[in-house]
Formats: sequence, structure tokens, C-alpha cells
Amino acid sequence: MSRIVTLTAAGAIDATYRVAALRPATFARADSYTREVSGKGVNVSAALAAGGADTAAVVVLGADDVRFARCGLTAPLLRIVEVPGATRVNTSIIDVVGATTKVNAPTPPLSMQAWDATVAVLREELSTRDDAWLVISGSLPELAGTGAIVDLGVVRDLARELGARVAVDTSGAALDALLADPSGIDLLTPNVDELAAAVGRPLATLGDVVVAAREVVARGVETVLASMGADGLIAVTADRAVFARADAPYVANTAGAGDAALAGFLLGLTRAPAAAAAGADPLAVATASAAEWGAHAVAHASTVVAGPPLGIRALVETSPDLSRGLTAEGETPPPAATRRPQETV
Repeated sequence: MSRIVTLTAAGAIDATYRVAALRPATFARADSYTREVSGKGVNVSAALAAGGADTAAVVVLGADDVRFARCGLTAPLLRIVEVPGATRVNTSIIDVVGATTKVNAPTPPLSMQAWDATVAVLREELSTRDDAWLVISGSLPELAGTGAIVDLGVVRDLARELGARVAVDTSGAALDALLADPSGIDLLTPNVDELAAAVGRPLATLGDVVVAAREVVARGVETVLASMGADGLIAVTADRAVFARADAPYVANTAGAGDAALAGFLLGLTRAPAAAAAGADPLAVATASAAEWGAHAVAHASTVVAGPPLGIRALVETSPDLSRGLTAEGETPPPAATRRPQETV
């Protein structure tokens, strides 16, 4: 069984509005509204739990929203670190054709006391799990009064001490800091824009993505799982590149697709030994699982998925055409009818 602890140092409440149409500088009344506790690590843990993993989501939330959070996702999944006040709210507005406009609230600073408490909870959760993964997901807050983001060095040291592997899904200054010293990171999951920023050049083809990912691998990361929106995703190591793409049954909400894909990859890794024994390619199994879970998430109105991706099959290429151009942006897969058929592996 997968044993995975996620860290969301900047938890959130996700508010989702559905409207007939969204036009700037005009009034719109929502057809529906939902609200749920979220944050990238929480989303990852929810998908992992749906896939049968042993997981805990360590998340920092405002005390005003703790009761609401526990009504939605109950212990032992959530390990909440309370801080004073309200939790930030991230807003998604989805129109009738499925286009998503997303506005995330700024990440509030975290006190040293709260950060120490967060690390203590991580230690507690990782200590109960052998052969675990630690997933660091989402925005990282500044340490109050310092102007600098919280120091992940102590978290990586903790993972090494307890024998846990580390996966990271973050962006901006936090990603820049990690790329400057990626020691101890086993899996990094940038999207294609973040990967382009990391290497300082645009990426126009699948080969460009692979070359850029290998530059990151050369810095000390074992595997880069790069998401390319509707163009699929690709897992890159020092000597392998495996591409996968899956059709979403329909597009309901693109928020959280990357989180579900990360969960799917980790779930796929747990099947790797059995896959290898059966003659299958373990990296291909994990990459296919990532694509299937990502497509599954897109078909959910909620950012938190429920249940595994039944009936969704990924198309996998273990020797992809590196000259293939990238055609899409964002996380929204096009309808299946617009895709060219490929062999299912």
C-alpha cells in the first residue's frame, strides 16, 4: 500500500461559481456555488485516499474555518495546524463551455511557531509510515517578519532522517529556491511554463521539454513529471522519457487536475514491482496512471476527486516523437472527439 504524507503550508478554501457566461466588467449571477477545503496537498491526499493509499494531509488552516474543514474531509486524512483568523479563499468561475477563470488569494505569512508546529506534525505522520513519500505541494508562505519563504531545508532533512522520498509541486520563488539546490528531491512536477522558466527559454516541442527536464534532472532530481495541458504529460529521467495522455469524458473543472495527476503517478509507482514482474514497464505504468487520474479530475465539478478513474485509459508512448509540437496551454484536455487516435499501451 502507498504511504504518503502531503504538506500544504498555505491551505485554502476553494469557492467555485458556475455561470452561463463570464464577461469582464459586467454583472453575472451564478447558477451554482460550492465551497470546500482545499490546497494542493489536500487535493493530492484526497485523490490518494480515493485510490486506496494510506495518506495524511498536513495543512495549515485559519482557526475560523477548522470546523468547516472537518465537516468536509475528516480525520485521519486531515492533520490541521491552526493559525489565527480565516483561511485564504481561492475562487474558480466556470462558464457553460467549461472554461475556468481562477483567482487565488495571496498567501499569508506564517509565524515561526506555526511553522515549527507544522514540521512537528510532519514528523509524527512520517514516523508512523515506513517507505513513505512526502509530497510538498502548493504555494509556500513567507516566514513572518523575515521576507523569506519558509525554509524547506528542515523538511528535506526530516525526510532523509526518516527514509522518506520527496515529491515537490510548487512554483515561483519556492520553485526557484528548490532548483538552486534540489538535493533530496526524488520527483518534481512542473507544468511546461514553469519548466520553461526554470531553463530560461521557450519550449515548443516535446523534445524541448525532454531536454529541459534533463537539465533539471542533472541538478539532482531523479524524475521530472512535466504536465503539458492538453498535450499530455511526460515523465523524464536521466535515460528515459515516457509520454502519456488520456481523454477526459467531459470538462467540468480544470482546477486540481495536476494534483490528481501527481497522486496518480505515485499510485502507479506502487504497482511498479508487480508490473515489472509481469513484464510491464514500471515508468510507463506510473505515467499512464498520472494521465488517467488527471483526466478523471477534469470531469469532476469539485477540485477534490471522488473514486478512481474507472473507464479512462491512457495512451502511452515509451519512445515518443520528440519533434512533435506543443499545441495547447493550461490543464484543459480537449473533448475526445478532437483527438487523433493512438494505440493504447
